[in-house]
Amino acid sequence: MKLRFEPDLDYQLEAIRAVCDLFRGQEARYSQFAAPGGPTQLRFSLAEGAGIGNRLDLADDDLLTNLRQIQLRNGLLPDEALRSRDFTVEMETGTGKTYVYLRTLFELNRRYGFTKFVVVVPSVAIKEGVAKALRITDGHFRSLYRGTAFDWFLYDSTKLGQVRNFSAGPHIQIMVVTVGAINKKDVNNLYKDSEKAGGTKPIDLVRATRPVLIVDEPQSVDGGLGGRGREALAKMDPLCTLRYSATHADRHHMVYRLDAVDAYEQGLVKRIEVASAIVEDAHNRPYLRLISTTSKAGAISARVELDIERAGRVRRTQTTVQDGDDLEEVTGRAVYRGCRIGEISVSRDGEFVELRVPGSERYLRPGEAWGNVDGDTVRRQMIRRAVREHLDKEKRLRPKGIKVLSLFFIDAVERYRRYDEEGRAIKGIYAHMFEEEYRRLAGHPRYRDHIQSLNGGENAEEAHDGYFSIDRKGGWTDTAESNRAGRDNAERAYNLIMKEKEKLLGLDTPLRFIFSHSALREGWDNPNVFQLCALRDIHSERERRQTVGRGLRLAVDRTGERQRGLDVNTLTVIATESYEEFAENLQKEIERDTGIRFGVVEAHAFAAIPTIGEDGQTQALGVEASKALWEHLRAGDYIDGQGRIRDALRKALRDRTFRLPARFRAFHAEVAETLRKRAGRLEIRNADERRTVRPRQAVLDSQEFGDLWDSIKLKTTYRVAFDDEALIRRCAGALADMPAIPKARVQWHKADIAIVEAGVEAIETAAATATALDEPGVNLPDLISELQNRTQLTRSSIQRILCESGRLTEIGRNPQRFVERAAEVIARHKRMALVDGIRYRRLGSRNVYAQELFEKEELIAYLKNMIEAKKSVYEQVV
Repeated sequence: MKLRFEPDLDYQLEAIRAVCDLFRGQEARYSQFAAPGGPTQLRFSLAEGAGIGNRLDLADDDLLTNLRQIQLRNGLLPDEALRSRDFTVEMETGTGKTYVYLRTLFELNRRYGFTKFVVVVPSVAIKEGVAKALRITDGHFRSLYRGTAFDWFLYDSTKLGQVRNFSAGPHIQIMVVTVGAINKKDVNNLYKDSEKAGGTKPIDLVRATRPVLIVDEPQSVDGGLGGRGREALAKMDPLCTLRYSATHADRHHMVYRLDAVDAYEQGLVKRIEVASAIVEDAHNRPYLRLISTTSKAGAISARVELDIERAGRVRRTQTTVQDGDDLEEVTGRAVYRGCRIGEISVSRDGEFVELRVPGSERYLRPGEAWGNVDGDTVRRQMIRRAVREHLDKEKRLRPKGIKVLSLFFIDAVERYRRYDEEGRAIKGIYAHMFEEEYRRLAGHPRYRDHIQSLNGGENAEEAHDGYFSIDRKGGWTDTAESNRAGRDNAERAYNLIMKEKEKLLGLDTPLRFIFSHSALREGWDNPNVFQLCALRDIHSERERRQTVGRGLRLAVDRTGERQRGLDVNTLTVIATESYEEFAENLQKEIERDTGIRFGVVEAHAFAAIPTIGEDGQTQALGVEASKALWEHLRAGDYIDGQGRIRDALRKALRDRTFRLPARFRAFHAEVAETLRKRAGRLEIRNADERRTVRPRQAVLDSQEFGDLWDSIKLKTTYRVAFDDEALIRRCAGALADMPAIPKARVQWHKADIAIVEAGVEAIETAAATATALDEPGVNLPDLISELQNRTQLTRSSIQRILCESGRLTEIGRNPQRFVERAAEVIARHKRMALVDGIRYRRLGSRNVYAQELFEKEELIAYLKNMIEAKKSVYEQVV
């Protein structure tokens, strides 16, 4: 089985284009240098072995101009100044971030000749993931870029000759390195003289190439407030830094954004549903769970969950407590007698609350609980539910050639597998629980035949395994990557995980249930995870989003083909909090990570909407106009004074009755889309409300339906009759008719300056006038290549369109404007030709859809979107 890659996904191409267009105007070139052997001498000459590096001739003003145009195009608020050469791409987990930045470096090489790239990642997991991606995309990229040569390696401080080759190689060179391997200058071979690097410091060779830095998950690479990671990146003297993540801590200059809401709404990731393991009516012992601690106006308090009695009923409720509070008084229950709140710590590294109970003390960190029902009893139920969910999906998807995987996140490795004194592996409690529940369901009438049909059948031991960091003795361990030994342990595990990805997706491999502690975080991207079972608390910061992220990727079938549609792509999360809590907290994490504020419209929300100015140039609507729009919404009672969206706006958007004042009517679609995105909520389904919609047999057997079915059951195929000649004629005619290409111009404004008590005022006294500029020495772009990349037509077709349009003489007036307008015209007519050319054809009288498909194909829905029906083919309408 070989994973396939789609080269024409619009959102990925736009992310690639956003980065590459930053350097528009740069000529394709490179620099040469001789590697320094000391402070004043050259160890080897250019003839003996020249180093080859990237070269950028664009001034910062040109970069800023390009940046602002890209931001406008992508609906982002344009930056006022270029603060650094750090550029940000935000892409939701599971949408192909690694593929995008790898393809971007090939595109940068094609357009500008850049050859030196360093990919910096925060962990061994992601490093191995990048290595895997480079291996499996090798043929794909060579095919896309006509055999372009490239070399890549994983940085190893014991193999510094690779750095020498990196600096001297004439082709694309890619170095992949973890930040932990480069951020400790005092003990790192990268910063020491080495004969393997030609007698110089390897870091000097890297610096001389002026590499393009690609930072994967920069919020982890940078190193927080200490900034060791940022320092290590700066030591490489990069030409620019490209930052890719779904959760940026520092956004720098944003050039492209595909956030969580975009990804879910466009069907680029799986739909999420939650199966909640909530313990009810278990209030027979004192219980407390710490949620958070705070310090406000010098008063320290803790937010906790307690079993509180009110109006004769006990409910698990969140409340605020302080040092010394008597929990019997707080809850009104005698079962808490003798329990008090002790010390409360609010420090970020040591947040806890002391719970004083008769005879002892307990210290709880956020998410930890005391006095709950036996945790293993609940976890067994969660494992049982995960296995059932897995088998239900497996029965439905396996006939379609789709392997189903389930992933368990556990709290400690020893609870899954431990070792005796002689080093022999012994099953932990979770392994025993899983095998017992799997065998029990293997005898269930609903699953018996299915399990027996699988490779491995009822063999529970072959169905599950664990992926953990592996120590030198081969044992599994909970390991951090804060030192070399830890990274080595992690690498042993990740080599196994990454290199066997395709094998794991094979239907002949009996392994389907995977247990992990911390190994499977960012970087493990198997697309066919359909169940996530959190046997550890996921109440900590970013834990839900990180957990869910391991299963968001769209599934693939046995041939490696990506599968789309919600009938296949639903991720079920088994968690120990209610589905409403999970949805609310996941939404809060997304708001914190991405800056999205669900249900709130900020005054600047519309500032980045593109518009055409009086000079014919594209520009942003602007902050002042956005504020005017916001005031209109508030005056119309669509939002309140804080920008919170009212139900009236949701109804107007739903009923399509939303209207704007005349001055903003041209932007109605963009404004409505912005509001619709803010008005919605991230939709999380409740797995317990999932139902199978059954067909209504009486309708299927009726004469009326039989007659209807006979008239529509014939299968068809379609083709696109694409007339090249007609397209060329239409495009050439449209180019001939497009408005004249304007020259660059100077816009003149005249105003009186008045200095008054309120400040300095500028009052315009004359209408704006424009003066065309004659730009000597304008560099003409490779016109045909530019248009080919934008339109995907052949070079010969583009050449004919340009020649037949009679507009070639205008290119010198404003080359960039000509390219943009010509590309828009050609793309519009290409889309029209595709639609007009669709032709359907019956496949013959024997090729029909069988009426039995209503009984064979399951229709899945949720209670909230099912309506009872009397005359439908189904008992409910979805």
